[in-house]
Amino acid sequence: MKVLITGGGGQLGRALIALAPPGVTVRSMLHADLDIADAAAVEAVLRELRPALLINAAGFTRVDDAETEQAGAMRGNAIGPAVLAAGCQRAAAWLAHVSTDYVFDGERNRPYDTAARPNPLSVYGKTKLDGELAVTRELPSRSLILRTSWVYGAEGRNFLGTMLALMKSRPRLSVVSDQIAAPTNVTGLAQTLWALSLRRASGLHHWCDSGVASWYDFAVAIAEEAVAFGLLACAPEIVPIGSADYPTAARRPVWSLLDKRATEQLLGIRAPHWRAALRETLKSMAARQESGGAP
Repeated sequence: MKVLITGGGGQLGRALIALAPPGVTVRSMLHADLDIADAAAVEAVLRELRPALLINAAGFTRVDDAETEQAGAMRGNAIGPAVLAAGCQRAAAWLAHVSTDYVFDGERNRPYDTAARPNPLSVYGKTKLDGELAVTRELPSRSLILRTSWVYGAEGRNFLGTMLALMKSRPRLSVVSDQIAAPTNVTGLAQTLWALSLRRASGLHHWCDSGVASWYDFAVAIAEEAVAFGLLACAPEIVPIGSADYPTAARRPVWSLLDKRATEQLLGIRAPHWRAALRETLKSMAARQESGGAP
């Protein structure tokens, strides 16, 4: 089966390529190769490659920058998915699209299931919701949308990498403790996206690792596990602060935990606890560092 992955240079795109199942022929494209909001370019690529499946891992992911770069966020998160869905409709291809917990406002006190009403607080969240709606409108019967939260991995631009860099250079860090969700390891996310795609599981799905955490909890765990695996000589002091003490351009939901039970039941799997997944990620980073690779 031929599969086209857009956003192939990002952390999710690279994980999808590395974990491609047997019997799948993958062609990945970076933004430099394909602007997903360029309808003519998308049409030409789909005509040339004729994929049975397109997995869209592309998008504008810089949450705060989206507030001032609204045109770019709209192009990457809303127009692009609409163009891809319309192209897949004409090419008779299946589309798997990735979205975010930031489509919710965080006003409820229980996990968000797929029936919960979105109400995004930021430009990023609004454009991601627009992308979801466009995919559903253009390709209702041959698409799936997978929402996820706080994605990280051993490579790429994410909270784990940022924290490790800061922890090596600062004796004390202040981290927000009143935003709650679940960190999601990119490896498990990629595996789930492949599983849903190969099953042609249409509609809206949620996925994250098990458990709950604040950014503060996540940072403390990173420090403890990194010291245990020798990635840090010692853990810095980590101080919990409120969102009001760390103002950002974009508003974020204070509670955006996703209810993934329906996805687990559909696939017959159970998401690992986020701390166990983090431990495995740092273990692999330590092994690579020990063998002479980049940490």
